[in-house]
Amino acid sequence: MPISTGLEVLRADHYRPLQGKRVGLMTNPSATDAQFNTTYQIFTHAPEIQLTTLFGPEHGFVGAAADGAEVNSSPDPRTGIPIYSLYGETFRPTAEMLRNIDMLVCDIQDIGVRFYTYLWTMSYILEAAGEYGVEVMILDRPNPLGGVIVAGPPLDPSVASFVGRYSIPVQHGMTLGEMAQFLNSHYNPYPAQLTVIPCEGWRRAMTWQDTGRSWVPTSPAIGHLSAVQHYPGACFLEGTTLSEGRGTTLPFEVVGAPYIDGITLAESLNAQNWPGVLFRPHSFQPTTSKWVGQECQGVQAHITDFSLWRPIETWLGVICHIRALYPEQFGWSPINPKMGHCHFDLLTGSPTMRDAIEAGATIEQLTAGWSKFCAEFERRRQPFLLYE
Repeated sequence: MPISTGLEVLRADHYRPLQGKRVGLMTNPSATDAQFNTTYQIFTHAPEIQLTTLFGPEHGFVGAAADGAEVNSSPDPRTGIPIYSLYGETFRPTAEMLRNIDMLVCDIQDIGVRFYTYLWTMSYILEAAGEYGVEVMILDRPNPLGGVIVAGPPLDPSVASFVGRYSIPVQHGMTLGEMAQFLNSHYNPYPAQLTVIPCEGWRRAMTWQDTGRSWVPTSPAIGHLSAVQHYPGACFLEGTTLSEGRGTTLPFEVVGAPYIDGITLAESLNAQNWPGVLFRPHSFQPTTSKWVGQECQGVQAHITDFSLWRPIETWLGVICHIRALYPEQFGWSPINPKMGHCHFDLLTGSPTMRDAIEAGATIEQLTAGWSKFCAEFERRRQPFLLYE
């Protein structure tokens, strides 16, 4: 059975819920139909839709800005409609931004990971919309990692940030529509009037490979599905001085630094016999980000069995292993003066995990309690699930 996204379901209904309403749209180029027409293109050409306002998340409305780069608001050069950035002066829509909107539609491809910021942009939209009396509609899309596996650590409120506002697992196994319902119910002080248009034909056990759809980049460093599959754990590398492959053709699939011997590291990691993965020596020279212009040695991680692959535990193990092999050269990203924490703390959701790794904790010790937390989250999420 072919899969239809929320966008395609809405279009088949001739946009009936939007007719007669002033419509705002939060999106980026990742939101397309099966013929790769973007939601922006479709909405601007649909006579049934009165589009008044556009919004862009991190990386901007056109999806080209670098990670963490602030994006300015500007008019859309094609239509003249204002494009408001929700990754610049504010993460949260203001009353002025929402002034000409009756229904704010969100359509964007998420990747199902706590520190991917599109989720939290949506959370701020729900809060602002609830406060100012604007309806919200989520056009749902599949979770590319599937809806079954729930994994990773909780988040301590002391390290809450835009890469993790609330304590949900790193790999939460929910679609953006499901998560919108969950957050709107549990955490929104001004619950919004929310409508979710579900996908048709998608089931929880389906990963992206099962959808039959091509992968469209969701952000500059997530250009391929393989990057999505590594990201729940490989993103932890951003909190270290190791290169995670930004500025190369393999972001989040490689790790390295100038001081590493790639052959030795690959042999040492493969000796761990971690399930579903093998490591290959790899040399690279980043054109941006860490170690720019310097030759790095390290490894590329190759997923050999996706059913066994556990990215969070594996990449956390890689970090621990490299730190043990190169204790003098290995380092953490600097403390963020605004947050008072290292970026690694924000990503893991823990103010103490770095200290535990420095003290030589094992993966078993680092992950103790995760399964109980994830089981409790699965219980809490159950009422908001939309798919079998």
